[in-house]
Amino acid sequence: MARNGAQKGLNELKDGLGSDAYWRQRTWKKVSVIFAGPGTNLLFAIVLFAILFVIGSGGYRLGFSMETSAPVVHDVRSDHPAAAIGLLAGDRIVAINGQAVKEVGDVPTLIEQSKGGPVALTIRRNGETMRLGPARPQREARLSPPRAAWESVRLTGVITKEIGASLSRLVQGNRKEVSSPVGIVEGSSEALSQGVQTYLWVLGLLSLSLALLNLLPLLPLDGGHILFTLIEGARGRFLRREIYERVSMVGLAVVLLLFFVGLSNDIAKLS
Repeated sequence: MARNGAQKGLNELKDGLGSDAYWRQRTWKKVSVIFAGPGTNLLFAIVLFAILFVIGSGGYRLGFSMETSAPVVHDVRSDHPAAAIGLLAGDRIVAINGQAVKEVGDVPTLIEQSKGGPVALTIRRNGETMRLGPARPQREARLSPPRAAWESVRLTGVITKEIGASLSRLVQGNRKEVSSPVGIVEGSSEALSQGVQTYLWVLGLLSLSLALLNLLPLLPLDGGHILFTLIEGARGRFLRREIYERVSMVGLAVVLLLFFVGLSNDIAKLS
């Protein structure tokens, strides 16, 4: 038994000292290996977005998105009917064409029921109830594969920019946009209740967010390993182990801080 253990150790030592060992590889090869993980998440998000653009829903839309937890407007597209009738981010949808809205999933369902006919929204804004519209929703178009690929890349860029801006706001003290696995599971469940396509959009967003989080230049994240690999490549020699350990402690502290901030936000929302 001891002999087998010794032989195993010798084989591992031989592999570690071999010409094809990881630490002997050129810098670009090391970076490629490290980037493979977040790169897969990034590619998955782009491909999934493109497929969803090609499939499309063929449904009717006014051109606004909702929060996942309540029928509250998150974003309004300036070139769509919702903007034309004065809908704003933060408005709570109370009713559509006189039919009460109780949850997020009611909004696309009631707009779809109009079949392209006039849609009037009853909203609550700053404590006041008001009526907007009517407006005719636009039918969502399906895109060709080349156009869908381009729109997917463009959307990925927009989301990446927004996530970067949210990190900047986090540094400035705005912690409300951070979520933990608890909030992710809850949001995914609510998205699934709104339909498979909505869930797939959220899945793509989560994959992209995971890729960007992993690429942050902090150890032990992949982005930190890429940064240190580039530094070692520029210096022509390895950094001391103590440096890795100290920087990793800082990175772990930041990651844990983000986790607890997100968890506190999710608990507050659930309560």
